[in-house]
Amino acid sequence: MDVIPLFPLGTPLFPGVVLPLQVFEPRYRRLVRDLLEQPEGTARCFGVVAIRQGWEVEHVAPAEALYDVGCTARLQTVRPQPDGGFRVVTVGGDRFRLLDLLVGEDPPYLQAEVEWLAEEEAAEEAAGDQEGLATPRGWPADASHDDLVSAVARGSMEVLVRGVGDLFARYVAAVTALTGEVDGEEPDTSDLLDAVSGDPRALSYLVASAALLTTEDRQTLLAESATRRRLQTESRLLRRELTLLETVGAVPAPIQRFAGPRSVN
Repeated sequence: MDVIPLFPLGTPLFPGVVLPLQVFEPRYRRLVRDLLEQPEGTARCFGVVAIRQGWEVEHVAPAEALYDVGCTARLQTVRPQPDGGFRVVTVGGDRFRLLDLLVGEDPPYLQAEVEWLAEEEAAEEAAGDQEGLATPRGWPADASHDDLVSAVARGSMEVLVRGVGDLFARYVAAVTALTGEVDGEEPDTSDLLDAVSGDPRALSYLVASAALLTTEDRQTLLAESATRRRLQTESRLLRRELTLLETVGAVPAPIQRFAGPRSVN
């Protein structure tokens, strides 16, 4: 269990996703200054947690307004501004669950006791569908059942990854066709997918952060610890969104860019 500073946002942050922030509120200016005062080599990070839709942290108990699973944001660059604020670039780090919120006057920003959430990569592969497995033709006779399960799991993951990648490319194309250019640029889906090629976990977080999903949908994806189940959920969500795009002919929200969260501090 650790204590970390918190930065509430309107939508979740995901591991590996770049998050630029313009920090202007006095309490978050203090947060950045506190991080910069930490010794060199220290992990300068804070926790990003999403605010529940329709709730305001200032007007209710923070525990009621915030989701309980978040992601750390690691400082990459900090640019002080003439007005005393900061422009910072962070990248998503580790997922955590809130255990307790600490509210006080010094420091003026929220802090939280958290537990760190591990990914279930090995466990999910070992727990792949085992019922009805038949030994593939040509499979070594002396191969163990565990080897067979792992091989089948890897193969099914590859199929799942290709399926989600194809759906995501179709989804981006459909949104772009309805909205035209995105901030003056065509989103290059192939470049995005190439950047996470061979990394199912990274693909799952790319889709979760880039697709125009509700905060609730994104939060569900962030809270999921197994890449396989996260990708399966994204496959269902992308099919749902594609159906809406193709039948209703409208995107669910104004699109700025296929990217991660924005600051609301």
